[in-house]
Amino acid sequence: MRAAEMEMVKSRLRDIGKNWVPYSEFVRVCGENNSDPEHGNRVANMLDKAGNVIVLGNFVCLKPEELTRAVAGLIPTNEPTRNAATRQEFEQLEIIKSDIDKKADDLVRRELQAGLGLVIAQTIGFFRLTFWELSWDVMEPICFFATSTYFMAGYAFFLRTAKEPSFEGFYKSRFETKQKRLIKMLDFDIDRFNKLQKIHRPDLTNSAGRC
Repeated sequence: MRAAEMEMVKSRLRDIGKNWVPYSEFVRVCGENNSDPEHGNRVANMLDKAGNVIVLGNFVCLKPEELTRAVAGLIPTNEPTRNAATRQEFEQLEIIKSDIDKKADDLVRRELQAGLGLVIAQTIGFFRLTFWELSWDVMEPICFFATSTYFMAGYAFFLRTAKEPSFEGFYKSRFETKQKRLIKMLDFDIDRFNKLQKIHRPDLTNSAGRC
């Protein structure tokens, strides 16, 4: 059969505008403009073998590429495997990150405890100087300047960190400093951790700040 005749048959099939047609109609279209009654069957077999159509029982798919895409969409890919691999990687990084946060928290709490000890020692010292060693007339300006020193330290803390000079603000600032130092010391890939966290734990992404 000449290629020109085959192209004419394909053109007529495209003009039908349907994805599926009965096999009898398919044979009829293939045999149009030919007096041989078996011509339609021969052309139909040729199109089927060439992969131009797909014959399924009593129906014919005129657009096999669309059927192929539909079937391919139902076949599972390696995406679940990849997700499982990245989830395992994220869980390992999450364990390391949790250890880093715990160590940073312990270091900051030690600093806070040392600060509390310093304040207690200062208070006891001022109390003794006021009532035993010296007098309130002498200690009053000393207490004033000590209070002013704390105020200036709080103001300097705000200028440096842009955070409220409170116990909570000081804790957060020192925690972030210790955390960054430990991340650098342990060569922890924080960018990779944040990327995987967005994929597997998006609920924590908005609430947890980036390092």
